[in-house]
Amino acid sequence: MWRRVASLSSSISSSLLAQTASRLNTWESLTTGIAQQAKGVIAPKEKTPFITFVLGGPGSGKGTQCIKIVETFGFAHLSAGDLLRREIASKSADGDMILNTIKEGKIVPSQVTVKLIQKEMELSDNHKFLIDGFPRTEENRVSFERIIGVEPNVVLFFDCPEEEMVKRVLNRNEGRVDDNLETIKKRLTVFQALSLPVINYYSKRGKLYTIKAIGTEDEIFEQVRPIFAAFERTVG
Repeated sequence: MWRRVASLSSSISSSLLAQTASRLNTWESLTTGIAQQAKGVIAPKEKTPFITFVLGGPGSGKGTQCIKIVETFGFAHLSAGDLLRREIASKSADGDMILNTIKEGKIVPSQVTVKLIQKEMELSDNHKFLIDGFPRTEENRVSFERIIGVEPNVVLFFDCPEEEMVKRVLNRNEGRVDDNLETIKKRLTVFQALSLPVINYYSKRGKLYTIKAIGTEDEIFEQVRPIFAAFERTVG
């Protein structure tokens, strides 16, 4: 019987073979995709990511300007602070650790923050990202480039006097655990000590754009707009 069946194989049309091969390829692609997602690996996007780091002390106005950049240029806004607060709200073990670290005015471990950012980037359909409030330290910077595998295209630094930042934070009244005078002063001290090396690094790399963060929201944005307008044709 098997010889008879084998003899029939020559009568199978080439189109049927092509259909079978196509279905096998489709199934292989599907199963590979599922396996990759299970491992946390996402298939590369069609466009190369365009990444902007947004740096500045608490109350420097970087979050407000990120909203304007999103509205004008279509970026996805990833706030490191918001991602950390979301993790705190989840009541996970990492969330408890993050809460205690923030209360002490310290920096959350780099790998924790980078993994949260990476997850959001992988889930996004956008290829243009504003990463707000990160990296805060040289360790953050190195961890991002090691884990994500790319450097930022642009680094914005919102330069604002300390007394102005303190006033803004105390006046915003958002009910955040770190919006009190004692913690603000700790955060500003940490920012000055740890973020300036990052700012200097990207300045030497020719990627830093310093924004004078004093004035109205629109006046400050007029410093920001030309930076992204210049990249608009190549970024898409």
